[in-house]
Amino acid sequence: MTAMDLSKGLPFPIEIPFLHDLGVEFLGMADGEAQVAINLLPRHMNSWHVTHGGVTMTLLDVVMAMAGRSLYPDAQGGVTVEMKTSFLQPGGKPGSRMIAKGKAFHQSKSMCFCEGEVWDGDKMVAKAMGIFKYRKRIDPVKKAEHEHS
Repeated sequence: MTAMDLSKGLPFPIEIPFLHDLGVEFLGMADGEAQVAINLLPRHMNSWHVTHGGVTMTLLDVVMAMAGRSLYPDAQGGVTVEMKTSFLQPGGKPGSRMIAKGKAFHQSKSMCFCEGEVWDGDKMVAKAMGIFKYRKRIDPVKKAEHEHS
C-alpha cells in the first residue's frame, strides 16, 4: 500500500467534518487496503477513561470503506450497508495512538466486503466486517447532455 498524498485532496470526494473534528489521520489506501490513525485525547474517552466504542467503530467504518473504495476508481463514494464489530479489549488512553487497518476481500460490480482491525500498539482492540455499496461518479458532460435531451 502506498501512502496517499493529502495535498492533492481528501481520499473522499467530499469533506467529512466529523472525521476532521475527531482528528482522524489518513495514512494511505491502495489495492484493497487502507490505514487511518488517531492520536487519542481526553475527549475520545468514555466514563471508564478508555477510548469510546463509537470512536473505535468510526475508525473501522472509515478504514473498511476506504479499502473497498480503493478498488472502485470511479466511485463517487460508498455507503455502509452492514457492519459487525467485536470489541476484544479496552481501547487506548489519552496520549496513545490507535491505528486502524482495513482490507477488502471480495467485491461485486457495486459492493465490497471488507474487514478491519483497530490496534493500540501491539494490542488488537477491535475487529469488524462490513459490506459497502459504491456509487459511480457521474460524468458532468454526460449528465448535462442527459438533462438537456
